[in-house]
Amino acid sequence: MSNSFSKEERVAFEDILEGFQDLLVLSRNVSVYNTDQTMMERANNTIWRPMPYIAQSINSTPGTSISGTYQNMTQLSVPSTLGFSKTVPWTMTTLDLRDALQEGRLGDSAKQKLASDINVAIMNTAAAQGTLVVPVSTAAGDYDDVALCDSIMNEQGVPDYDRFLGLASRDYNGLAGNLSQASRSFGNQKSDKAYERNFVGMVAGFDTYKFDYANRIAAAGGGTTTIATNGSQVDYVPQATSTSVGGQINVDNRYQTVTVSNSVGVVAGDCFTIDGIQAVHHITKQSTGQLKTFRVISVPAGGTTLVISPPIIGATSSPTDAELQYKNVEVVSESATANINWLNVAASNINVFWQRDALEILPGRYAVPSDAGTAVMRATTDQGIELVMQKFYDIDSMTIKYRLDTLFGVVNKQPEMSGILLFNQA
Repeated sequence: MSNSFSKEERVAFEDILEGFQDLLVLSRNVSVYNTDQTMMERANNTIWRPMPYIAQSINSTPGTSISGTYQNMTQLSVPSTLGFSKTVPWTMTTLDLRDALQEGRLGDSAKQKLASDINVAIMNTAAAQGTLVVPVSTAAGDYDDVALCDSIMNEQGVPDYDRFLGLASRDYNGLAGNLSQASRSFGNQKSDKAYERNFVGMVAGFDTYKFDYANRIAAAGGGTTTIATNGSQVDYVPQATSTSVGGQINVDNRYQTVTVSNSVGVVAGDCFTIDGIQAVHHITKQSTGQLKTFRVISVPAGGTTLVISPPIIGATSSPTDAELQYKNVEVVSESATANINWLNVAASNINVFWQRDALEILPGRYAVPSDAGTAVMRATTDQGIELVMQKFYDIDSMTIKYRLDTLFGVVNKQPEMSGILLFNQA
């Protein structure tokens, strides 16, 4: 006979779910894609999610044929995996259960940890893969710092709604300190909240959040490094699929392997620009006049290659329709030895910013049997994230085992719609 939950335990689980949902700050600000769990099991928990289309227009006059100008459209996609399986297990003896508060405290601790795991997974993905890099030479302190994030997004055609910015505590407080003095007198709601509650709120089009944990980035360790920009390296060709021995397979177009003069000291996460490679507006394809920012994703061992994001799509030589659609740089000057300029010149907290559609969370589900001698309860948050609570009693030791589980995945579908803000980069 399976164990059953007491009424007190059921109430406790409902409280856990409510608190868990309240703590999911980041998951409420990213898109959610609910998957078919049977299909996910058969596909090794991986599904390919589409990136946004970018179309090209032509001039057309009524009465004039446009035959021969029809374009092939290329749909790019990225792999999304239910890669996070988190659990909080604990035990309580029949003596522990005499204090009902103990059970509630342990439940609170479990939900806080699982909510933190989800928030950290989203933040880690944005911090590691966001390619819009904004280095600021000084400490955080005024509106202009955040406005730079707005500018880089606007210039490259990122939608101007549903934008979010997560700041490390010291950087957030620096911005709040500026706001608290903005009016130089009390009675201004924005300044009052900043002074009384250390609250920033909406700034330069971003909903801002304070992180009590934040990733760090080290100072770039790479020395003088060059890259050729007068050849195929600046003409990455996006493709939906490629043909292998097993037939057609999907291609992840977020990354490109490039050859550089020297990769010694370079590590994943480093940020850089390339002389003569400017960013373009993704829709109009006009140059922004600003150097395009890139991230190092990995450094293959024993060579002079780097895996970078985003790929360099210059569309300079007999471009395909896909290159014209997804062009993201203007090659204003070609060189066999263009300089790579490292942007993370000093160790710093990583502040992340993103547009909602860039990041996506995939809720998963466990098929836990309810008739195997273990009591099972499950519930789902507004975002579709499921919590499973299980309880098992061991008669020999008079110990009750509890566990709280969740399964989910996080993906950065479009690294060029998310980025990082680094302070003290003098």
